[in-house]
Amino acid sequence: MSAQAIASLGYASTRGQAPVAGIDAALVAGLAPDGGLYVPTVIPEVAPDAPGASLADTATAVLAPYFVDSRLEDALPSLCAQAFSFDAPLRPLAGAGDHLLELFHGPTAAFKDYAARFLAGALSHLREAGARQDDARATTTILVATSGDTGAAVAAAFHRREGFRVAILYPDGRVSPRQAHGLGCWGDNVHAFRVDGSFDDCQRLAKQALADQALRARCPLGSANSISLGRLLPQAAYYAHAALAHHARHGQALNFIVPTGNLGNACAAVLARRMGLPVGEVRLATNANDTLPRYFAGADYAAQPTRATLANAMDVGAPSNFERLRHWHADDASLRAAMTATAVDDATIRATIASAPARHGVVPCPHTATGLHLLEQIRAAGDDRPWAVVATAHPAKFETIVEPLVGHDVEPPPALAESLSRRAHATPMAATYSTLVEALEAG
Repeated sequence: MSAQAIASLGYASTRGQAPVAGIDAALVAGLAPDGGLYVPTVIPEVAPDAPGASLADTATAVLAPYFVDSRLEDALPSLCAQAFSFDAPLRPLAGAGDHLLELFHGPTAAFKDYAARFLAGALSHLREAGARQDDARATTTILVATSGDTGAAVAAAFHRREGFRVAILYPDGRVSPRQAHGLGCWGDNVHAFRVDGSFDDCQRLAKQALADQALRARCPLGSANSISLGRLLPQAAYYAHAALAHHARHGQALNFIVPTGNLGNACAAVLARRMGLPVGEVRLATNANDTLPRYFAGADYAAQPTRATLANAMDVGAPSNFERLRHWHADDASLRAAMTATAVDDATIRATIASAPARHGVVPCPHTATGLHLLEQIRAAGDDRPWAVVATAHPAKFETIVEPLVGHDVEPPPALAESLSRRAHATPMAATYSTLVEALEAG
């Protein structure tokens, strides 16, 4: 891509009713003024060097075109070094050509740690650089809806950061006990609210607040959900890194199976492929919340009531990032031709977890198990191409599900164990907008 094209890159709303913004403004806003999601007006092609490059180096190369003329441009290498300081290993599984992309080695043992840390660093730097001089001293509330893992990653990334507070909305009783603990164990500038409703209720409330310009004038807000560009763009980095390393060794594109709920991680894989990186086919694995499988099977897109499942972080009936996927394709036919989605019920998740140690050589979390089941289907159909299942969380976060199925304890990694040792608290909240506004304005 030419330097002129990169220099003219802006960020438009998926709904087309908001002005094109620069990257800094889009990061700060989170959601476009018309309620849409920001997408780059041009998707640049990149060709990072694979041999010997660290994950942080790959992230810097992938992200650099998006930050031309940004206040973050010179700081990008250091931001990536801080956010991508732990690896995302591509682990061979027992079957030939089978891999697991392990994304759970960060402080909260979930894939969302990478992008949450990048976004926190970016917003802190913009604040320090005076990007919002009109309210540079006002505290910004990072409002995040979570189905289990996002909230903890955002809490860890923004904990005790000057000028920020975090408000976490999660569905009461619909996350694992250890996930709930990880949402409420921070204190200081982090506040967790257990909402009497589903994740979709939490997401609806967060979107309504972010689109409420009068509220934002009184209470500066930012977003760290996957609707934010600050989540989407950095997540493309680990797909790029894994695909480049695999291509360097084998000369083949690497295909990915992405367990998904709100579609943010899957959109990042699609973005990496559209940037010209050696990412092959992308297939989606969902739980029993089958909004996406219904659509990709030919039905009109229609949000479904959320069902509680073992893979709770994917309990989403109205995936926000579907807007991005649809924006990137000319019509429904072209989108359906680009990928597929498969629903996996709880009984199959249990069976897959129980058989995974012998069959694949790993103990998976319930979300990763949906991807492993889809891999098994792909192999049974005779597909011999290389595939990587994205491992989205550490199984120790779901010990009450996993341990009885595999017959032994699953040791939590050190950072997770440390967070579990702290006291946790969450405030009950009704799933009403007035209640949320009251909580935000109360500080």
